[in-house]
Amino acid sequence: MPTIKGTTILGVRIGTRAALGGDGQVTLGETIIKHNASKIRSLGDGKVLAGFAGSTADALTLFERFEGKLEKHSGNLRRAAVELAKDWRSDRTLRRLEAMLAVMDSDASLLVSGTGDVVEPDDHITALGSGGPMALAAARAFLKAGYDDPERIVREALEITGRICLYSNTTISVATL
Repeated sequence: MPTIKGTTILGVRIGTRAALGGDGQVTLGETIIKHNASKIRSLGDGKVLAGFAGSTADALTLFERFEGKLEKHSGNLRRAAVELAKDWRSDRTLRRLEAMLAVMDSDASLLVSGTGDVVEPDDHITALGSGGPMALAAARAFLKAGYDDPERIVREALEITGRICLYSNTTISVATL
């Protein structure tokens, strides 16, 4: 999957409970231009959470396309993600989009990229952006320590990441299912 610099998105699903969160920092090159952006959306009548890393305009385009795929495939997250990835890879305009998506519902957690990747992590943790590896490590540590609340894990892991990653901050938004 391509590396996107400039944000942190983290999703954790435990059973049918899920949380997806992101930091609020927006950078333009080496300059912080916004501190409280929301990079998380609720889609599919509130049954699907989606977050993005990358260009905002590109991500908003992908959110719209993904929501259309969800509607077309009756809320089937996996099918909608695969169909979006196929379009994203084959369409000349979409192919140029610079963003990645993390999407989840009560049954699946997926990472979707423009290279055609649709990946379901074994541990149900999705992480994107420059702070993604740090947030992923923190979330795994919280799970290993016995934490069982997805929202708490996401918030605390993003808080840790925001204190050590240049391209993340501690203004965090989290959505839950």
